[in-house]
Amino acid sequence: MPTLNTSSTADISFMLLIFFLVTTSMNQSKGLERQLPPENKEKTEVTDVNKKNILILRLNADGTMLANDEPIKIDGLRKRVMTFIDREAERDKHIISIDADREAKYDDYFNMQNEIVAAYRTLRDRRAIAVYKHPLSECTVEQKMELREYYPQRVADVYNETEEGGGQ
Repeated sequence: MPTLNTSSTADISFMLLIFFLVTTSMNQSKGLERQLPPENKEKTEVTDVNKKNILILRLNADGTMLANDEPIKIDGLRKRVMTFIDREAERDKHIISIDADREAKYDDYFNMQNEIVAAYRTLRDRRAIAVYKHPLSECTVEQKMELREYYPQRVADVYNETEEGGGQ
């Protein structure tokens, strides 16, 4: 009875496996890089925050954005955030509160986050040039830490726990 020679089948399978592994693209997941605060098991005091120190950004399901209940476009958000953060007397006490509708598009949310981060980066870069005479990208680690302390990034996401799926 005639049979097929299958001695090279394993070699061919191995070569195909290597070929597909090499030619396949590995997509990286996109997300926001955020460092969460450490868990604090001690009881913390609740402090009152002055309303003038809070910038409330709302993102609606239809993509419209509000800054303290005033409509704002994405191209004006960076300047608005920079003006809010760079108030001399309240620079280290500000809070940017983000309240995004659950039905809002991720792209709109990420664009909002990108503009906020860009506002901080621009302010720190301006300060670096004024103080150190070179841009933020050329600063030492210590200088970058000083700039982060001068312009602390204080962004809070608001989670509406009354909506379905919210809370615990």
